[in-house]
Amino acid sequence: MPVTSKAKAGALTKLIASLSRIAEGYGIWLIMLLAAALRFINLGYPRKLVFDETYYVKDALTLGSLGYEGSWPADPNGQFEAGNTNIFSTDPAYVVHPPLGKWIIWLGIKALGADNSVGWRYSVAILGLASVWLIYLVAKRLFESKLWGQVAALLLAVDGHAIVLSRTGLLDGILAFFVILAFYFLLRDREQLRLRLFARPWLIAAAVTLGLASAVKWSGLYYLAFFCVYVVLSDILIERRTYYAANSEPFNWVSRLFVRGGATALITLPVAFVTYLSSWTGWLVTSGGYYRNFDAAEVKLPAAFEWLPAPLQALWHYHLQAYGFHVNLATPHNYQANPFGWLLMLRPTSFFYEGTAFGATNPTTGALCQDPSGCSSAVTALGNPAIWWFGVFALVALAVYWVRTRNRTSGLILLGLGAGYLPWLTLLNRTTFQFYSVVFLPFTILAIVFVLRRYVHETENRERAQKAILAYLGLVLVFSAFFLTIWLGIETPYWWWRLHMWIPSWI
Repeated sequence: MPVTSKAKAGALTKLIASLSRIAEGYGIWLIMLLAAALRFINLGYPRKLVFDETYYVKDALTLGSLGYEGSWPADPNGQFEAGNTNIFSTDPAYVVHPPLGKWIIWLGIKALGADNSVGWRYSVAILGLASVWLIYLVAKRLFESKLWGQVAALLLAVDGHAIVLSRTGLLDGILAFFVILAFYFLLRDREQLRLRLFARPWLIAAAVTLGLASAVKWSGLYYLAFFCVYVVLSDILIERRTYYAANSEPFNWVSRLFVRGGATALITLPVAFVTYLSSWTGWLVTSGGYYRNFDAAEVKLPAAFEWLPAPLQALWHYHLQAYGFHVNLATPHNYQANPFGWLLMLRPTSFFYEGTAFGATNPTTGALCQDPSGCSSAVTALGNPAIWWFGVFALVALAVYWVRTRNRTSGLILLGLGAGYLPWLTLLNRTTFQFYSVVFLPFTILAIVFVLRRYVHETENRERAQKAILAYLGLVLVFSAFFLTIWLGIETPYWWWRLHMWIPSWI
């Protein structure tokens, strides 16, 4: 007998119910297992320093050996990749990022060896995996649902941008971990009655974490500024509601802004500053670092800094020089990407590409290319289109919803996105790259989950909404399976690689 549409609908309903039960009990562990596989399987490939690993991995090794970043001979990568890693000198190297991210990379090198390419990326992969768990905790609190927390974790687990940045010894995946951790602490602080200014353990934890984020890359300071402003304004609004419940006199916004702003700054900024400064301990307690022996008499510092000990004056001078480098960086690069195109992934970064002619042997894998079109092995920081392009719609919908309702949850998500994205729109003349956007990717995913959740809760046909969401998640998984080869560097026929280059600017 033919199966009726009613029977099909009943079977689908049972399937959805079964999947929900599995997700409730085991979903997050299955997602974490999938995320771990995507981040750790064949992590050592390619056994070459890809893109900016040429700086951060080698800097990490010298940091662990000298306490500061040392110099390398000309063209050292070939020897380094071959396992001859002890070829650096004690001469200082000029670097423009704080040390913490490189110290974290060094932990993996220390554990597995500098001659092991897995060690170059191991610490970053661990934090990339931890970020999947963190977004689960964040989404579970934001949406008060384990199931929606798992949806957020799944999207981050299978997104190619997050996968590639978790498998590469760069700083941005580390920064993303600290940002989402600080956001989690911010949520915990928001759950408490906040009128007692100095009883704020979660706010202090957020300040510490944002100090750590800033000690990885200075863009962590944007999050410190945005989160602090949010805390001040949110506290004042709560205080205003409490005030009007007991008084009929007008509420003095100016005085409360001064008091609350000062108190929040007193709680957070010194904590974040001390945390940041501690990341420079290796440079401060040794004498060989770049600018470490800077003579303040040669370059007159502002009078406000003359009282500082000589090492701190030298450190301040170093920061001034590094700041000048960052704001004036306009060197053309083949893969530079204008921030206006980040959300649409107009120019993803190619971290590694190796082509092999038909009949030739791949110099990295040793495999013989047997396809007439040739063979390709690529690692491209390209996100899942079903996540990123739908994410643009979700962010617009979220912004419109917040303007209309001033909803707290939507505002918090936009806060995280704004801190990670808006400052870059003021630096359009600077050389920037698409992979910087991995820092605000978790907030894009939270926006997607927000929109999906509202669709389920507000539609009249709940079963149809559930089917649509399952179809969307299925599409995400299909795209992830399709693009997996160019995220993991799996060698394929050239025509297969070319099939993934949907937009000319992706090449």
